[in-house]
Parts: sequence; structure tokens; C-alpha cells
Amino acid sequence: MKINYDNRVFRPVSNTKNGETSSETVFLYKQEGNILTSEYKGGKIRCGHLVGIVDFEGVIEMRYHQVNTSGELMTGTCRSVPEILSDGRIRLHETWQWTSGDESEGHSVIEEIFQK
Repeated sequence: MKINYDNRVFRPVSNTKNGETSSETVFLYKQEGNILTSEYKGGKIRCGHLVGIVDFEGVIEMRYHQVNTSGELMTGTCRSVPEILSDGRIRLHETWQWTSGDESEGHSVIEEIFQK
């Protein structure tokens, strides 16, 4: 595998209006082999989890569920395509769809943040 996401922290930099993540949402990625998991929260998200499979190019196919600040349980699918930035951080270009609620689709971009 070209990219290992283990212990990397991400934050959204853009999202479509029908999404719930924002710059206040923080994702902590864990990876074992090709299995990726994450816990996330912040902004409109009280608690969220995702599980996914990472392919050889670093593309992630995932499923997620989260409880928002309105107390709703939301679920969806997402495909994340990596881009390596000039400073070595990872940017993920995401195409997602809710499998709950209105089942609408959206696009977001999240970027790795360096931990101090």
C-alpha cells in the first residue's frame, strides 16, 4: 500500500450544504492492513464512526454512521481519493451519499492536520 492512514488526523476544508461535517469536525484515522476505522466529532457531529477498505492506490471505500447535535442517527457511504500535498500532508477528495434522511449526495474535501 502506498499510503498508510494510521494515526493521521483530518479536518474538513469544504463540504456541500447537505453535509454535516465542518472545520470543527476532527477525524482520527486508524489503519490495520487494508482496514481503516475512524472516530470523529465536532461541529454538528456529537459522535461518529466510519469503517472502510483502502486499496493499493490509497482510495478508501467506507461506510459511516453518526449522531448529530439534533439527536438524529445518520448513515452513509463515501469514496475518498487521496492527493499528496507539497508539504507531505494528505488531502482527501470525497464523494458521499446519505443512506438515511433524504439520501442526497455531496462532495467534501478533508486535509490532514499536523499534531503538535
